[in-house]
Amino acid sequence: MINQTKFVSIFVFIILWQALSLAINSSVFPTVVDIVANLFDHLINGELIHHLLITLYRVFIAFIISIFLGVIFGILMGLYKRVDDMFDFLLIIGLNTPALVTIIICYIWFGLSDFSALLAVVINKVPIIVINVREGTKAINPKYTNLAKVYKLSKYDTVKNIYLPQIYPFIMASARLSLSLIWKIVLVVELLGRSDGMGFQISMFFQLFDITSILAYSLAFVLIILLIESVILKPIENKLGKWK
Repeated sequence: MINQTKFVSIFVFIILWQALSLAINSSVFPTVVDIVANLFDHLINGELIHHLLITLYRVFIAFIISIFLGVIFGILMGLYKRVDDMFDFLLIIGLNTPALVTIIICYIWFGLSDFSALLAVVINKVPIIVINVREGTKAINPKYTNLAKVYKLSKYDTVKNIYLPQIYPFIMASARLSLSLIWKIVLVVELLGRSDGMGFQISMFFQLFDITSILAYSLAFVLIILLIESVILKPIENKLGKWK
């Protein structure tokens, strides 16, 4: 649920936007009323839901793969120095390679396909997750691992009850960060090389100079992301944090 402070900040933002748009009185700065009306028009008469579902599917697949690979490699690099030294160079390359370059290379190498699009997103975002999880793993309090050795806990119990609870906050932070970045990159890959999805539609609106539709589509996706945050990510975070 939205608390009072958040509600006030959202309300103030809407009022300021509406006031500015009325003061500027330009077609390139539509009012909140126009954006919301346009959003409902696309929902009822347009293909917003179709393209939204396609983009959400790509975001979901890229997110799951990125989190899985990022957490696995992050933990391994945090626990084992040899693994860290082996992949650190690739990690630096991945962190500093522009997303646009990765997208274009994947499209050229593997063609204009969903595989290329998802591969580009995963390659671009896994390093960020690895960095966060690796540092979280390195920050594990050694007194707990020593305690596990004293009580001769199995490797499974040690990982489950000692390592993971201390890494959970870093995993959740990585999940939030990667989700916020992945959907933006997905829009770019759709704009550059797909024939459907929110990014493709936004590129069409750009060619028509339809700023109201661009903002309406963006608003729809932002609302979905906020819903995912409040309904899925936040409850998971609260559940994982109960051990504290």
